[in-house]
Amino acid sequence: MATDTLKSTSSADSATGGLRRLLLDNGALTALIVLVIAMSALSGDFLTTDNLLNVGVQAAVTAILAFGVTFVIVSAGIDLSVGSVAALSATVLAWSATSHGVPVFIAVLLAVVTGIAAGLVNGFLIAYGKLPPFIATLAMLSVARGLSLVISEGSPIAFPDSVSHLGDTLGGWLPEPVLVMVVMGLLAAFVLARTYIGRSMYAIGGNEEAARLSGLRVKKQKLAIYALSGVFAAVAGVVLAARLSSAQPQAADGYELDAIAAVVIGGASLAGGTGKASGTLIGALILAVLRNGLNLLNVSAFWQQVVIGVVIALAVLLDTLRRKAGSTPVAGASQGGKGRQAATYGLAAVVTVAIVGATSFLHNGSSSTANPKAGLSLSTLNNPFFVQIRSGAQAEAEKLGVDLTVTDAQNDASQQANQLQNFTSSSLGAIIVNPVDSDAASNSVKAADKAKIPVIAVDRGVNKASVDALVASDNVAGGELAAKSIGEKLGGKGKIVILQGQAGTSAARERAEGFAQGLKAYPGIQVVAQQPADFDRTKGLDVMSNLLQAHPDVQGVIAANDEMALGAIKALGSKAGKSVSVVGFDGTPDGLNAVKDGTLYASVAQQPSQLGKIAVDNALKALEGKKVEETIKVPVKVVTKENVAGFTG
Repeated sequence: MATDTLKSTSSADSATGGLRRLLLDNGALTALIVLVIAMSALSGDFLTTDNLLNVGVQAAVTAILAFGVTFVIVSAGIDLSVGSVAALSATVLAWSATSHGVPVFIAVLLAVVTGIAAGLVNGFLIAYGKLPPFIATLAMLSVARGLSLVISEGSPIAFPDSVSHLGDTLGGWLPEPVLVMVVMGLLAAFVLARTYIGRSMYAIGGNEEAARLSGLRVKKQKLAIYALSGVFAAVAGVVLAARLSSAQPQAADGYELDAIAAVVIGGASLAGGTGKASGTLIGALILAVLRNGLNLLNVSAFWQQVVIGVVIALAVLLDTLRRKAGSTPVAGASQGGKGRQAATYGLAAVVTVAIVGATSFLHNGSSSTANPKAGLSLSTLNNPFFVQIRSGAQAEAEKLGVDLTVTDAQNDASQQANQLQNFTSSSLGAIIVNPVDSDAASNSVKAADKAKIPVIAVDRGVNKASVDALVASDNVAGGELAAKSIGEKLGGKGKIVILQGQAGTSAARERAEGFAQGLKAYPGIQVVAQQPADFDRTKGLDVMSNLLQAHPDVQGVIAANDEMALGAIKALGSKAGKSVSVVGFDGTPDGLNAVKDGTLYASVAQQPSQLGKIAVDNALKALEGKKVEETIKVPVKVVTKENVAGFTG
C-alpha cells in the first residue's frame, strides 16, 4: 500500500513538473493561445476569416524584421537600425525605379544591396571598430532615416505597380505579405538550424571568447550576421511599401522596438545563445493579435502601448524563470526533441481550435445593438487640432445615436492601414478616415470600397481610391492666406522663416505649397530659412532657437500649425508680437489664446470640431443609403486679435 501511494505521489509530482516545464518551455505559445481564446470570447468580430488574415498581414512586416533581429540577438548583439534600413531600402527601390527608369528587378536588387550595405557597416563598426552594438546601430538608425528623407526629399514616392502587387492577395484570399512572411521564416529557421553561420551565432552568443579560442572567426561572422539582418530589413521595407503603394520616408519608425520585442517574447534571451525562428513568429503574432483585438474592443491607442509594454516585461520575467528552472532550450535539439516540439505545436493547434470553436457560440444568435456603428481613424491624437476633430465627431455621434470607435494612427501610415483593415473586417457600417498620407491610405480604402462600406475622408483626401465624401478645408488655400497675412503685416518687405510640418505627410506638403504660392505676391519678403519641426511645440521651440542664432534679425514666422507657432513664440520671448510677427495654422484653443494675448499675430483656423461633426453626419447619411456631396468644404478663416472674440471654432 505504501509503495502504491509512493508511486502515485511520484507520478502526480512528475505530471505536475512536466506540465510546469511544458508551460515554461512554450510560454509564448501558451500566451498566444490564451490571447486568441480571450479575444474570441470578448469580440464577435475577432474570429472571422478576414480578420484572422488581417492579423497575419499586420504581423508580416514585424515578423520579417524580427527574423533578422533574431540572428543578432542569438549572437548576443542588438540591432536598432532595422526600421530605418527598411525605409531606406524601400525608398531606394522606388526612387531608382520611378525617377531613374531602372528596371524593377534591378531596383529590387538595389534595395537588397542597400540593406546588406547597412548591415555590413553595422558589423564593421561592431567587430572591427569595437563599438557597442547599441551605439553602432543607433547611429545607423539616424543615418539610414536621414538618407531616406534626403533621397525622397521628404515626400512619399509612388511604388512601381509590379512591386505593389506584393500587397495584394493570392488567389483572391491569401495575402501575399503573409506568404512572404512564411518564406522568410522558413529561411531564418534553416539558417539557424542547418548552416555553419547559424551554429556560429549560438556559439558567439553563448561565449564569444570560447568561440574565438575554438577557431571561429568571430569578426567575420559578425559581419555576416548583421548583413543578414540588413537583408531581412530590406525585404520587410519592400513588403511594407507595397502595402502602402508608396515608399514613405518615415515608414517603419519605431518598428525596431517591435521586432526586438517579438524576439524576446518568442523566448530568445538578450544575453545571447538562445532563440529560434518559430518563437519569433509567435512573438510577432502575439503583438499583432494584441493590437488587432484591442482595436476591435475600442481600447485607446495610449492604453495599447501600456498593455504591450506589460507583455514585454512579462516575457522577460518568464525568460528569467525559465533560466532558474533550468529549462532553457539549447541550439541543435535532437530529432526526438524536434518531434516533441512538433507534437506540442500540433496539440496546441487542436486545443485552440476546440476552445475557440466553443467560445464562438457565445456570439451566435446574440442580438446586435440597434445603433449604427462607425469607425474613425485619426492620423494622430498628439495634436490639439485632431483632438478637436475627435471631440466634434464624438459629440455628434452621441447626439445621433451612432456607436463611434476612434483609433489613433500616431502618424504612422502602416499602423493606420492596419486600423482600417480592422474596421473593414469588423461589423462597422461606415468608416471615417483622416489619412496620415493621402497615397498610403489608398489600398485600405479600396478594400473598404470592395466590402461596400461607405468611407468618408476628413481634413485630407485619399488618392487613387474612391471615397463617398471628402470633408475638409483647403490646406493649400489656407497656406496662401497665412502667407498673405504675414505679407500684409510686414508691408510686403522683410525676412521670415517657415516652420514646416512632419516630412512625408500630405498636410505638410499642401500647406508648404500654399505658403510658396502666397508669397509670390510679395517679392520683397525673403524666406531666410525653412526647417521641419514635425507639428510639435517642443521641436518648434528648439528649431526656432537654432534659427535665431543664424538669423537674429528675422521679422516674421509662418508655422504649419499652431503647436509649432507656440514653440516659436517661446523661443522669441519678448520679440513675439512686437518686433517679430508669427502666423500659425489650425485655430486650436491654445493658439486662439495666444492671438488674444497678442503674441501670435494670426492663426488660419479650420474649425476642426465642425470637420468632425460634419464627417459623422455624412457617414450616417451614406450608411443609410442617402446621397452625400462628394466634397464638403469647411471654410478657413484668418483669426486675428480683431475678430478672435467672435470665433467659436
